[in-house]
Amino acid sequence: MATLPPAHRPPGPRGHGREIHTLAEFDAALARPGSLAGQRIQSVDLTGRTFALLTAATAEAVFLGCPMEPEAAAKVRADGALVFPPVPELPFDPYRARLYTPEELFAGIAETGYESTPDFLAYAWFGRTRADGDILSSILRSLHDDAVSDALDEHLDGAPVVGVMGGHAMGRGTEAYAGAARLGMSLARAGLTVATGGGPGAMEAANLGAYLARFDDDALAGALDLLSEAPSFTPSVTDWARAAFAVRAMWPDGGDSVGIPTWFYGHEPPNPFAGHIAKYFANATREDGLLARSTAGIVFLPGAAGTVQEIFDNATPNYYGSRGAPTPMILVNRAHWTTHLPAWPLLETLAAGRPMATRIALVDSIDEAPEALKRLGT
Repeated sequence: MATLPPAHRPPGPRGHGREIHTLAEFDAALARPGSLAGQRIQSVDLTGRTFALLTAATAEAVFLGCPMEPEAAAKVRADGALVFPPVPELPFDPYRARLYTPEELFAGIAETGYESTPDFLAYAWFGRTRADGDILSSILRSLHDDAVSDALDEHLDGAPVVGVMGGHAMGRGTEAYAGAARLGMSLARAGLTVATGGGPGAMEAANLGAYLARFDDDALAGALDLLSEAPSFTPSVTDWARAAFAVRAMWPDGGDSVGIPTWFYGHEPPNPFAGHIAKYFANATREDGLLARSTAGIVFLPGAAGTVQEIFDNATPNYYGSRGAPTPMILVNRAHWTTHLPAWPLLETLAAGRPMATRIALVDSIDEAPEALKRLGT
């Protein structure tokens, strides 16, 4: 499949050359002229670097959630550095420098169940604070989401990303789920980075296909059989997630893809097949970011209100050209999008006479989507 031209890509990450994410990067910066002046040090434990902080140049540096000894913190502040201290007893890091992994979000799932995992604890915190009117809670959520966006831009920099949208209710063990998994596998084998909303159903299936793309087709058949034993995240997220991790253990070191879920819909857990997970508190930030980063186009599988919203959230910048040239939009299942939820006739009417008219397509089956995406993307 043709690589997307530069004009279709969002700007690359800004300021990455000044960001320090690890202790090794911190030590390397100390050896350079100017040392730490103007650097952004993000979630690095500096309690063992007190002498370095006391002697280094730190003017205009920014320390985001970096534990350090009190004397070191006092010195860098006196230098003119800005220090955002760690927030104790918070179930997430608001300054994190990396995307989440399934292992991180689901830590503890094998031993004590979903209710003990960092993902559930962050959702519980959000439930307690989302409407309490406390500006600190609001600031912490905003800091976290901005840090996640920065990490997502860094991870996807230069990659041709294709979004796969669809409903969370699509059950494991169904032909629709198997079709979405084949789609994810086909797109990943074509060299595209698959991005989904990161949740269950169609989203999980597409991430599963991308995960298994480096294995033979028999692996997908075997994985689908294993997953069908826990067809939905209800009534038990624990059983649903454990089935996914059993698949990952059977076929370790699978391919990468991206999931972009939200704690706003925290009753829907993230799926464990996305290698990198950008999880947000603000659903609006998550939705817009997912669509904007799908630079190689989007495939819309049958869904309900959320998927309809995503179709027209994506159609709007394509209509006005606000993100540059329009990107491909493929709607799958003619009956669904023309009769059950007739989004296609409206989309087609909007596109008439505009550049986006040549970048939209309606296909009958999910297996037609990769070829349609390739045709519209050339």
